[in-house]
Parts: sequence; C-alpha cells; structure tokens
Amino acid sequence: MSKLKEMTNPDNSDLYQFIYISRITSIGLSGASTLNDIAEVSIKHNKTDDISGILCYGNGYFFQYIEGSEQALTNLKNRILKDDRHKDMQTLDFSPISERRFTSWSLRSIILERWMIKDPKVKALMPFKPYDWSTSQWQQFLDVLQDYYEHQETAGDSDIQPIKYSALGLTFSKVVGQHQAFFLIQTVLAVLIMLALVWFVLADKI
Repeated sequence: MSKLKEMTNPDNSDLYQFIYISRITSIGLSGASTLNDIAEVSIKHNKTDDISGILCYGNGYFFQYIEGSEQALTNLKNRILKDDRHKDMQTLDFSPISERRFTSWSLRSIILERWMIKDPKVKALMPFKPYDWSTSQWQQFLDVLQDYYEHQETAGDSDIQPIKYSALGLTFSKVVGQHQAFFLIQTVLAVLIMLALVWFVLADKI
C-alpha cells in the first residue's frame, strides 16, 4: 500500500483488507434509497465488528474497500455474496495489512458523479468501469479515496452518511438529462392523446 493511516489499536496481527467490485442489479436500482440502506445497516454492524472502509458507486458498478480481522471480513464477505442488490462480485484482494486506511469510517458510501470529478486522477479512470482496470489502476483509485478520507478527517468529518440519495433517482435523472427533448415530445404527445380520448368520450354523450 502506497499510503497508510495509522491505527489507534496497536494490535495489527490479524488485520486484513477485502476489496471487491460488483454490478448493481435491477433490485438495487429500484430501491428508494439503496446506498443509504446499505450504509445505515453496515455502519451499525461494522462498528460492532471493528470493520472500517468505503463503498463507491458509479456507472452501475460498486467498488468497496473494507478492513478488519480476517474472520470478521470473511463473515462479511459471505453476507455480501447473498445480497441481491448486486451481482458478478469479483474479489480484487483479500490479504493481510499492517495498518488501516479508513480508521474512522465504519462505512462511508459515495456516488462518484457527486464528488472529485474534476480531480485529474479520477478523470483518468473515467468512465467508471472497474472491471476493465489493471491492478495498478484500482490501487491508484484506492489512493485517491484515501486522499479524500484524509481531507475529510482534517475537516473534522464524522462517521455518518453525508448525503441522501436514490440509485434509481440518480439513474433516471441522468437518462432524462441526456434525452430531455425526446421525453418532452413524448409527454406532449401523451397529453394530446389523453385530451383527444376525453373529447371523443364527451362527444358521444352530447
């Protein structure tokens, strides 16, 4: 690891990192607040299990880095595998480490479109397609995430979910933004059709 954050706990003999990527499913997209739900539940359990880390979402993909004891991460991995809000999980790394990167975050979840998009290191990895990354690329991305963490720590950020958002809402607004004219025309046509149907129904009764 090129950048490391010292742990508050001096016993690092059983400290591991688990890094994986996956794709969001239709169930995940249809949830009213998928990422918020994941974060709220994970923060509660991760504090109990002394797990810390970060979850990123962008372009239909998840990238998650978590750290803790080998047993705690193994148990968490088994739970993650059963989660139907994502699929095609691919482990990038599961190995021992000497220090934590995200000591103060039980789990911070972020949407890439909402942060650091102007960072040249992030732009070089866009569009976000982690399945196409080499080992050096996901390690570079992880370093950027740690920079973000350290900046937030300096600013006194606490271990809470900072933004409320809906995966489905984000996806829908993105699509609408790209096809505003099409949706506007379709909406106008739908209204005209409804007015025509109402007129015919009323005309038959006159």
